[in-house]
Formats: sequence, C-alpha cells, structure tokens
Amino acid sequence: MESLEAELAAARDLDAADLADAIESIGFECTRCGGCCTGYAPDEPGGAPAEAGANEGEQGTADGDAGCHDGDGADREPHTATVFPDEVRRVADAAEERSGEAYDWRDVARPMPFGLDADAGGEQTGETFEWALATDGCGDCTFYEESDGQGACTVHDARPLICRTYPFSVALEGTSQPMGEAVDEAGVVRAHECEGLGRDISREDAEALAEALKERAVRELEEAIGVRDGYDPNARERADGDVVVFDSEGPKEADGRPVGGR
Repeated sequence: MESLEAELAAARDLDAADLADAIESIGFECTRCGGCCTGYAPDEPGGAPAEAGANEGEQGTADGDAGCHDGDGADREPHTATVFPDEVRRVADAAEERSGEAYDWRDVARPMPFGLDADAGGEQTGETFEWALATDGCGDCTFYEESDGQGACTVHDARPLICRTYPFSVALEGTSQPMGEAVDEAGVVRAHECEGLGRDISREDAEALAEALKERAVRELEEAIGVRDGYDPNARERADGDVVVFDSEGPKEADGRPVGGR
C-alpha cells in the first residue's frame, strides 16, 4: 500500500479535464429525489425508500417514529456524509444567516458513528476519526427539506464537498467512497447508485464537478495525514465526555470543543 503522501501527490496530479471526460461519459443530472440526503431502510443500498413522499412535508420527531418516509424512523439507517472541520463552521454560518438563529457544532455535525461502541444506556463511547453531518429523528440530513416531491438543501451554497460531488468518487487509497458499491466507472472515476446517472450533462457542469471531485480527493488525503500526525493516544484520558473525535485540527469533544481546551 502506498503512503498517504504518495496518494496525496497522485490526487494533486489528477487531470480535471480527464475527470470531466469520465463524468461526461457516465452522465449525470440531479433529479432532486433526495436519495443522497435521507436515511434509508435496512434492505436498501442507500437513500429514501420507494414509498418516500407518502408523508411529504412532514418533519421527523425526536423519537424517530413520526413523519418519516416509511413511517418508522426506528427501523431506518441514518444518512451519513463526512464533513471537514472547516466545512462544519461554514455550514453553521450559512444556516445562521438563513434562519437568523444561532447554530453550534452539534447542530451541524456528529461524531462519525463507525468505530464507536455503545454503553448499557445506548450512549456512544470510544474514539473516531471523522465528522458526519447531523441527522434528524428520521435519519435524514438535518439540512434537507422536501417540497412538492422535490428535495432541497437549505445550505446549498455552503454544502460540503462530499455533497457537491455525489454520486462520484475517485479510486485512490485514502479517499472515501459513498455508501454502496460503484455501479459505473470510467478511469479513476467511480459512480455510485443514483437515479440521476446516465443523463446528459453539459461540459461546463462536468468540469465544475470534476474540479470539486479533485478538490475533495486532495482534502480527504490532507485530512487523513493531519489526523495521523496529530493523533494523541492519551486524549481520551483528558476528555470531558466518552467520545473523542480526531480530526486534522486535533482531538475534539463530541460537541466540537478541543480536548483539554487547547
């Protein structure tokens, strides 16, 4: 396996024009179905269940049982999208500007659940190495809203790179892949399940998507190197809570505060 530094060099050397060619050959147009923003049923590879819209316009509740796409939030897996620390702050700023209400770290992001354990009371414990966008009681992204059968992002202009580039990823070690196996590929570009695949895309849109895809690949590897270099095995001993998230800025509490206040 190549080092993260070698993979980062490869990501920086990606030719955006080649990525755009690959995206054009696969084809894509967002249909605003909301599949990449919502929780999903256990027997689905990801996205909103087929009966989505049955409770259109209803909001999820804290207990996760009412207003969900299939009527049972408890049986749905939450939407999980990774987000960089600076993106958390940018989304919070955008949400505050839109709503006029203050947004703190936990309104935007949660510790990536993968790798965490749960104690007897169901509370998470352990350490993880990424942040995921916050979700509501239905498992949907908290910034997702639906109107007249179409989904929308309430912080669209500030949405994280993983949202801007879905359903595409690049096949490099150290870069993340969306949930589910790739269903199409061209060169290093992988396309993951999405009903918008196979549709015509303009060259301008393909180039913009390619630039964002390259930026995401570079950022993911830079983040991974930062996490590796800043890892502190003793951080949990100094933490106030039971969960520590290691990101490129150092160990943090689950609410985004630096461990130990540094």
